Amino acid sequence: MRLVFAGTPQTAVPSLDALLASRHEVAAVLTRPDAPAGRGRHVESSPVARRATEAGLEVLTPARVRDPQFLDRLRQIAPDCAPLVAYGALIPQTALDIPARGWVNLHFSVLPAWRGAAPVQHTILHGDDVTGATTFQLVAELDAGPVYGVLTEPVRPADTAGDLLDRLAHSGAQLLVATLDGIEAGTLEAIPQPAEGVSFAPKITPADARVDWKLPAHAVDRLIRACTPEPGAWTEHDGARLKLGPVSPDGPADGPDLAPGEVLAAKHDVFVGTGSRPVRLGEVQAEGKRRMTASDWARGLRSGGPVRLG
Repeated sequence: MRLVFAGTPQTAVPSLDALLASRHEVAAVLTRPDAPAGRGRHVESSPVARRATEAGLEVLTPARVRDPQFLDRLRQIAPDCAPLVAYGALIPQTALDIPARGWVNLHFSVLPAWRGAAPVQHTILHGDDVTGATTFQLVAELDAGPVYGVLTEPVRPADTAGDLLDRLAHSGAQLLVATLDGIEAGTLEAIPQPAEGVSFAPKITPADARVDWKLPAHAVDRLIRACTPEPGAWTEHDGARLKLGPVSPDGPADGPDLAPGEVLAAKHDVFVGTGSRPVRLGEVQAEGKRRMTASDWARGLRSGGPVRLG
């Protein structure tokens, strides 16, 4: 089939690569416009745009998908189908109607669970044991279209959102190609999603990523892993933000008795109190400083009084 691929972040690149290696023709790529990125906030093309340029593909970057100029170009390209992975904006009905076989979305959850922008983060945040990826026909309602295919993936105890999303991006790319093969062959039929089990996964903001040390240890652990690498979990120390890497939630039951947010620096470990047992800090990053182990950070603290985070 003749395709226009839509995607923006690095997560979508494995799918673009898989489609380029498939029997289908990628005629063009739709991605979000250049935007500030990185610590210097320099304007950069998206990872998908960079990969598409390397492959010699036409790159479409409309400010809005409903722009008439973009819609006219999409009609000129005349794709049979438009696969989409993490594009980052809603597709209006005027665009949905153009490809002869519609748009096929690869979504990183087992729908109807975790519809929305941050399914992998919410999977970890809520302690799910199993997740997966789904291909479905894109419709106007958010992630509600009929399903073509599903794969499942166990959530490992130490998975961050980045770890899990990387695995799903690669396995999901193969699911996407298989889905398009089935659509072309006429052997695959989309099945409506069940009405039960719908849940939503809105974007997690930096404000959401602030750790509440009154939560039990397992909830603190999940929040930090769900926010790694983006938007990055954090707490406050001496009125400034302290970024937090994943913690170890399985501190000894007979360990130090610490109030929520209270810090204890032992010889090789740094513990922080929670609403249940303490957690062991991993890497941290103070404002204006490099990332370092919690032990190195603790050695630089002023002595003479208790240290508290929060």
